[in-house]
Amino acid sequence: MKTSMKIFIVLVAALFAGHLAAMDVTELKLDKSSKVVMKVRFDNGSIADPADKRGLTYATAQMMANGGAGGMSYSDIQDKLFPWAASYYVSVDKQVTTFTFQVPADFVKDFYPIVRSVLLEPNFDEQDFSRLMKAQQNYVDQTIRASSDEEYSKAALEDQLFRGGNMAHMVQGTSASVQDITLEDVKAHYTNAFTRNNVSIGIAGNYSNRILKRLQSDLKKLSKAEFAPPAPSKARQPDGIEVEIVAKNGAFGSAIFTGAPLPITRANDEFAALMIANSWMGEHRKSYSRLYQKIRQTRSMNYGDYSYIEWYENGGRFQLPPSGVPRASNYWAIWIRPVQIATQLQAQYPELADVNIGHAHFALRLAVREFDLLIENGMSAEDFENTKTFLRSYTKLYAQSPAAQLGWLMDSRFYGRSDYLAELDKLLQAATLEQVNEAIRKYWQTDNMFVTIVTDQSEAPALAASLIGNLPSPMSYSELVKSGLPEDVLAEDDAVAVYPLNVRKVTIVESADTFR
Repeated sequence: MKTSMKIFIVLVAALFAGHLAAMDVTELKLDKSSKVVMKVRFDNGSIADPADKRGLTYATAQMMANGGAGGMSYSDIQDKLFPWAASYYVSVDKQVTTFTFQVPADFVKDFYPIVRSVLLEPNFDEQDFSRLMKAQQNYVDQTIRASSDEEYSKAALEDQLFRGGNMAHMVQGTSASVQDITLEDVKAHYTNAFTRNNVSIGIAGNYSNRILKRLQSDLKKLSKAEFAPPAPSKARQPDGIEVEIVAKNGAFGSAIFTGAPLPITRANDEFAALMIANSWMGEHRKSYSRLYQKIRQTRSMNYGDYSYIEWYENGGRFQLPPSGVPRASNYWAIWIRPVQIATQLQAQYPELADVNIGHAHFALRLAVREFDLLIENGMSAEDFENTKTFLRSYTKLYAQSPAAQLGWLMDSRFYGRSDYLAELDKLLQAATLEQVNEAIRKYWQTDNMFVTIVTDQSEAPALAASLIGNLPSPMSYSELVKSGLPEDVLAEDDAVAVYPLNVRKVTIVESADTFR
């Protein structure tokens, strides 16, 4: 072989090896595990959707994961997976799309060809497309409005927070945009947005280096298209408290979700200090937190009340924050699960026959007042120490399975960290009361917020008038409940009922007009 040809071959090999080396790989070797988990993440998410094709990334990912692949039908693939106890699924969020494959270590060799087919050889069959697009259309037209007012309020708030930007729409898209998505659009988006240039790998469990190298080599065969992830839009700055009331026929109470921009994420060390304050105020599904104690425990107003300093996927289903939803554009929020409306109170208690609004205005006032008290007074030394101790233990439960551990490690890379949960524990350990109270004053305020309230059509006009007029909103108890409450609670109720909120704008939106 001529010397020039040898040099050419060496250079090509070096370039090829360099490209593979550049592919971001997160490894979690667990030799005693009986399972292998592979995660393949694309830096696209719903912000990569074209403006007139909202929901296209979700549709493409669904066609890959829930359609046929490699010439096999989706049903045939599931039949093959069953005896191996193997599975795979896809998760689409605003900035990333993640495929997760799980299989017992004994069947990795048999399972891997399906992994490869799903990622590299989706069938893009017309029947699969029709089936999956009908489900996606039904979600944006019906399911989001009908299945859970809590999730509905969260999606509506994000629309309000990010309106006009690429973070506003649901990952499933909008009613009009989903109708316009074609199979050719999906094929083109697969080529342009699911490429070897925006993919990263995670692998955990009892895997061999050979399977990892094979996955790396195969992903090199993805499209060569240059893909630059779009920058996520920032949350808008509200002018005072801006409220949107979504009027829905047959709503079960008033579901409230509030939010305001938060300029820090897990990438910032201050985030750990704010986590301590947030845990004390409203740790997700924890009865010790302040909001839970004030709204549910003391007054029995609803099922739960929580606060957040980052997006919490499927909060109604998950007890622990899931991985796979990292976001660079952040906001903090208060979630008040549905409280009763006037017609419910009137029907249950004869003594409340004259009430004209339910508990939403009072509950919002109570939550905002608690934040204002915390901002003004800070945490006490005792509350700080107790919450810090709890949080250091609790965060160790976040990643219990190999899939969760791997997911959190991959999220760490997104935020420019190595192992976020390990680093978080050190940050929590080092946090001081002064740092926490400074973070509270620096990042939390209640004068400028967005509020979404999903409520019944019968409640919307009176609630809107009460909010914009800053009218008194006395708590409505049955006589039996009120007779058992201590005087200090009733006195607090009187203060809450007239607590001023900086409401500048209230809009009623018909449910049918959302996510159009």
